[in-house]
Amino acid sequence: MIAINRSTSGFGEERPVFEPGQLIRHRRYGYRGVVVDRDERCMADEVWYKKNQTQPDRDQPWYHVLVDQSTACTYAASENLVADPSRNPVEHPLQQHFFSGFKHGHYVRNDEPWPG
Repeated sequence: MIAINRSTSGFGEERPVFEPGQLIRHRRYGYRGVVVDRDERCMADEVWYKKNQTQPDRDQPWYHVLVDQSTACTYAASENLVADPSRNPVEHPLQQHFFSGFKHGHYVRNDEPWPG
């Protein structure tokens, strides 16, 4: 279920807050994925953040995402994500490591912690 963070991105848009197991799509890059974990703000170090091409606001939820049909894991800002309505499973080699099942278009998160 998507919750809404009432803070805005500076463009008058409310930011969605996604939960682990939820399917998302990246607004700019178009990839699909599944949320594994969430940080309430960007926890990446300054070097990584400066290399990020878009440099979204650090004070918003950021998500660890397994990218569909890839081995990639991304760290994306809330403002860059939207819910993926497809309800189709994600194909990723770590999917079974972090999730115990897939029901009604949503993954069931297990207790395996995100490394970090």
